[in-house]
Amino acid sequence: MIFNSINIFAIIGRIFINFLRTVGNVSIFAVNSVLSIFSPPFYGRAILSSLYQIGFTSLPVIGLTAIFTGAALALNIYDGSIRFNAEAFLPQILGVSITRELGPVMAALMLAGRSASAMAAEIGTMRVTEQIDAMSTLKVKPFNYLIAPRIIAGVIAMPLLVLIADIIGIYGGWLVAVYGLDFSGTIFIRNLSDFLVMRDITSGLIKAGVFGFIISLMGCYYGFHSGGGARGVGDATRTAVVAAAVLILASNYLMTSLLVKV
Repeated sequence: MIFNSINIFAIIGRIFINFLRTVGNVSIFAVNSVLSIFSPPFYGRAILSSLYQIGFTSLPVIGLTAIFTGAALALNIYDGSIRFNAEAFLPQILGVSITRELGPVMAALMLAGRSASAMAAEIGTMRVTEQIDAMSTLKVKPFNYLIAPRIIAGVIAMPLLVLIADIIGIYGGWLVAVYGLDFSGTIFIRNLSDFLVMRDITSGLIKAGVFGFIISLMGCYYGFHSGGGARGVGDATRTAVVAAAVLILASNYLMTSLLVKV
């Protein structure tokens, strides 16, 4: 019995030490990534390519997610508020919910599944095929060429995607309200515009910038440190998505607790 207890504590201690080691490695990688953004050489073409891959090609999935989320949210808000005869507040609640929370979080989770996995797979393949080692041999800095452009693209593209997701999500709620719940479209827009303030939108965009950094960082980190052939690349891809999703949800709570006090 005593030996079993010792084994349990040993397992818990090993897990905790591995967790601390991972946190330290990610922190060092994040610092090096940020420093590489501001140190030459700079690869403008790589930044534009990453912006296209992370931002533009993600528009369809982000748009579909936003419009169906807005439509479903409008139905749920109406069903809940009608119990208190407060269905007239649907536009206001819908607007705040999407711009502050659902727009940034849903878009970030979808982008994590799409882009973090792609980054981890691409960089991981380069790692196991020794292309990254070849870059170092040729005096090409891997952080400047591979990591920095993706970090920059993630931080720039994510707020733009969230802004588009906010508009499409509200439009999805407007469609349901007007054509399914007999709301006046003009009154819906007027109530929404009168209620929303700039802080509602900017708080979501601030979150989006942080989420973009997290998504790019996790994708690059796990791809950069992958190993063990195709199996290792697959593990890195899966871990990058899970880590990005968990950090998005955790950081969302932290930022919300700070932004609501501002």
